[in-house]
Amino acid sequence: MQTFEAARKCLKNSLEKSSAIACALNDSGSRLELLNQRCQSLELCSFADIGESLDSVLCSAAAVLKVFDAVHQLENSLSIDPSSDLYAYISDTKKLEEALVLLSDNCRLSLGWLQDIVEFLQDKAIINELYTSSAGKSLKILQELQAMKEGARLDGGLLSAAFEKLEIEFRRLLIANAMLLPLASLESSTGQQVNAPLLPGTVIGKLKAIVERLSANDRLHNCKSIYVEVRSTNARTSLKPLDLSYLEIPTVEFDDTHCMESYIERWGRHLELAVRHLLEVEYRLCSSVFEKIGPEAWIGCFANIAIESGILSFLQFAKRITESKSDPIKLLKLLDIFRVLNDLRLNFNRLFSGKACEEIRNVTKDLIKRVVDGACEIFWELPAQVKLQRPSSPPRDGSVPRLVSFVTDYCNQLLSDAYRPHLTQVLEIHLNWRKEIYQEGIIFTQVYNIVKEIAVNLDTWSKAYEDIPLSYLFMMNNHCHFYNLRGTVVGRMMGDSWLRAHEQYKEYYAALYLRESWGKLLPILNQRDLLSSSGGRLTVTVQDLVKRLDAFNLVFDERYKKQSNWVISDEILREKERKHLA
Repeated sequence: MQTFEAARKCLKNSLEKSSAIACALNDSGSRLELLNQRCQSLELCSFADIGESLDSVLCSAAAVLKVFDAVHQLENSLSIDPSSDLYAYISDTKKLEEALVLLSDNCRLSLGWLQDIVEFLQDKAIINELYTSSAGKSLKILQELQAMKEGARLDGGLLSAAFEKLEIEFRRLLIANAMLLPLASLESSTGQQVNAPLLPGTVIGKLKAIVERLSANDRLHNCKSIYVEVRSTNARTSLKPLDLSYLEIPTVEFDDTHCMESYIERWGRHLELAVRHLLEVEYRLCSSVFEKIGPEAWIGCFANIAIESGILSFLQFAKRITESKSDPIKLLKLLDIFRVLNDLRLNFNRLFSGKACEEIRNVTKDLIKRVVDGACEIFWELPAQVKLQRPSSPPRDGSVPRLVSFVTDYCNQLLSDAYRPHLTQVLEIHLNWRKEIYQEGIIFTQVYNIVKEIAVNLDTWSKAYEDIPLSYLFMMNNHCHFYNLRGTVVGRMMGDSWLRAHEQYKEYYAALYLRESWGKLLPILNQRDLLSSSGGRLTVTVQDLVKRLDAFNLVFDERYKKQSNWVISDEILREKERKHLA
């Protein structure tokens, strides 16, 4: 209701202004008629020198009157609401522009000839108040009519009011036909293409007609401002169901690895939706509506819509990820960001190619540089990071250290199809920036160096155990862990001989563990010294048996108590050792 009330007031003011202009134009018409009568009286003048000029003034004045009548008729047709018949309204607006040009041109001709008459009368020193007064008044009337063209374009003028109505209709058409994109329903299937129409064809035709008319009258800026305002609001409303509040999270919160992984996954999906669906629609719609004005106009509109809808917020979010603390997990997250940006590279290049999109391009380039530099820095430091863990203590239970499990899983991820192609691209880009050539196998070499550092760490940690059987169990667990890498990317990279070596070491340390711990219980139960030398009969007493069983139980309980907290990580190996022990 407030909108309708504002529109009503606007229309009322326009009508009042139009009525005032009509009164002024009617008054000018009567003055022209007076000029015509007085010019006719001049024909009786005995001065032959002014005859030709007088005829010209009369012809031009008659033309002025005809054009003025046309302007007066157009005034009524432009007082209505353009939505009733937009194309007719635009046509009348164009006719009014042309009529005002004709009026101004004819007035200019009449003024020139009338000025000659006035100068002639003055030069001949003719003292005739009737002639002088008539010429002066006619000159003034023509000057007022000539100023009508400029006045019609000023605020409150007839033409200006018509343009304002067209701008109001332009906004109304955009708002009435705005359609929200169902981005939330596409979040789980970003590969699906949105087939939603831009706008009805008839609506686009009307918008184009309004844009063309306003552009021809230096009012394109207003038209573009209205378009950007309405379409930006529509774009933000379409994005709202995705809940993009995480884009404003400060850098410090990204130090939580799990939190960061969740946010980056959502960021990738949402950026793809925003670029491939939302901004794609806005790009095509801008191109259609402002097609006849030229690319600079509509690309500028699109750039403003992209910024207003939040594209820079997506890029700034990724930038804050690059500013978080460096660790191996961050490398994977940077590769995730690179993958998303690389998948959208063609879209970015096409959508943001214009000069108006320079800010978006600069922010994107800066982000890509940060991602590439940060990823390469972490990648080259991985072996050194493993080496830094060497002074730490091994697990008390003899299990596989968390670092070993993490590094092998991490290397499998780096070498997987999900990350290796993107890591390869990142390294190629980074080396190209440094004028260096990428060498095939550089990733495998780095992974080999990481595994080698892990092996050195294991040897160092095994020597830190005071309990020798525990150190054997520790090595048995870790060699089993490496042997179990068969079938994985790292296992295939290291080769069968490397896997077989770890299998042999596993068996070797398993035998040492059994011999040095449980094997020492066997002599206590050795039956050979329980048999007599004659007849092979038992000569041992019950007391001897009890002593032996007590000694066995004592050692067994001691071993059990110590090893009950030890761990054999692999289930198959654990069951195998149980059988050997039994």
